Amino acid sequence: QVQLVESGGGLVQAGGSLRLSCAASGSIFSINAMGWYRQAPGKQRELVAVITSGGRTNYADSVKGRFTISRDNAKDTVYLQMNSLKPEDTAVYYCAARRAIATSYDLWGQGTQVSVSS
Repeated sequence: QVQLVESGGGLVQAGGSLRLSCAASGSIFSINAMGWYRQAPGKQRELVAVITSGGRTNYADSVKGRFTISRDNAKDTVYLQMNSLKPEDTAVYYCAARRAIATSYDLWGQGTQVSVSS
């Protein structure tokens, strides 16, 4: 069993920065990728950025050049550094993990709110 706990959300003005953290605990050995998804009101959940156990990353086009995902294997923690935030980045951000036996992200945190004012 794996637990994902997010932190770091909040309210920021457009152009500002925030860093999200996701700490994983439990059966960490079963995870081969972690990342961030977001869901804005009235919209479907969408991928923001993911990173594999080998360090390969993938970003949504809308955040490329502004967001950076990284991981600290010693702390079993994944980070999302968000710069040049825009009002359209406002959403609940969810940490996600994919187990080696899964074909998609199947483990989720509780979510953290990110609000960007114009």
